[in-house]
Amino acid sequence: MSPAASSAAVLYGPRDVRVEPRLLWPPAIGHAQVAVVATGLCGSDLHYFAHGRNGDFAVRAPLVLGHEAAGIVTAVSRDADHLLHVGQRVAIEAGISCRACAFCDAGRYNLCKNMRFCSSAARFPHVDGTLQARINHPAHVLHPLPDDVSFELAALAEPLSVLIHAARRVQLGSVPNEAVLVFGVGAIGLLACALARHRGARRVVAVDINPQRLDFARRHAFADDVFCLPLPPAPSTADQVLAKAQATAAQLLAHFAQPDGFDVVFECTGAESAVQMSVYAAAPGARVMLVGMGTRAAYMPVAAFALREVDVRGSFRYAGTYPEALALLRPVPPALRTPGRATLPELVAKLVTHRFPLAETQRAFEMLARGTDDNGGLVLKVIVEGDPADAAA
Repeated sequence: MSPAASSAAVLYGPRDVRVEPRLLWPPAIGHAQVAVVATGLCGSDLHYFAHGRNGDFAVRAPLVLGHEAAGIVTAVSRDADHLLHVGQRVAIEAGISCRACAFCDAGRYNLCKNMRFCSSAARFPHVDGTLQARINHPAHVLHPLPDDVSFELAALAEPLSVLIHAARRVQLGSVPNEAVLVFGVGAIGLLACALARHRGARRVVAVDINPQRLDFARRHAFADDVFCLPLPPAPSTADQVLAKAQATAAQLLAHFAQPDGFDVVFECTGAESAVQMSVYAAAPGARVMLVGMGTRAAYMPVAAFALREVDVRGSFRYAGTYPEALALLRPVPPALRTPGRATLPELVAKLVTHRFPLAETQRAFEMLARGTDDNGGLVLKVIVEGDPADAAA
């Protein structure tokens, strides 16, 4: 069979994205071809765009970004036609594990050493992401969408999966009437707030250094209360840094009238000072979940969590979360709604603040990097939309 015409937004270097034509071959064994309808831009995409790297992973060849996506199946290899059919609406799980190692066998395929992840430069050759008109992808990680879940919400099943996985590891909701604190109210932090509400938390509060984001979190009922952190201090000795973190944590606990600390703390910034404050803001016997990735090494107040039996855990991406994520994104029947409170899918939908066509991907990234649009409005989640005609071509 001959290749089909497609197009892709390709990163060539820092702040250099070019939309160019491509040829896409029919799907290989075990794969399907998907016309990408919606891709959400995420923080790691922004790092690659702004710096040509994300942490230790530098882009070594032109790379298609994007890994929060959904679309329509346009072709299926013969051996995968029992899984999917042409015209099916699907969410695209971006990780491609080996399916043969001990981690994969144990269901922890997010830890697979041979994982290939769309839009990541961790491996070479890189695996292109979803900012393209069509993509070939393994059929077993294409998840059928419920009819009442939009492509936009399905794209957000990926970041929601990050929080579902983190929530499982920290056992969110295992204790009635939990008080939950979230550091950072970007998209991931807001999803942490939304999921905590859904899991029955008695109180959800959030902290950040950005007043505009905090206002969004409170105004749209992601959080019951918010606190604007002072800017981190200038570099100093490790003991002084910890003392400052402890003092600031005490200040925010006083603000929230939570003197004994919080039952669950989600740290969604990756900033060293916030990681330290997370420990000090946790109650004895509480759980701290480190979700944010931004600090390779942090000076940790070990005694502060060891002597109070505070469990500090990390999480990495997700495993086996997509079915739950897509189920959570379905509309909630009226009989199951809490009067006067937004449902989880309604809160998730509020994260999408801007939309761009694939041809304007460069402009979409530039606006995301600024954090505000041309009118000064807050930018949270940007969706890059595919052309619906690609699904019918």
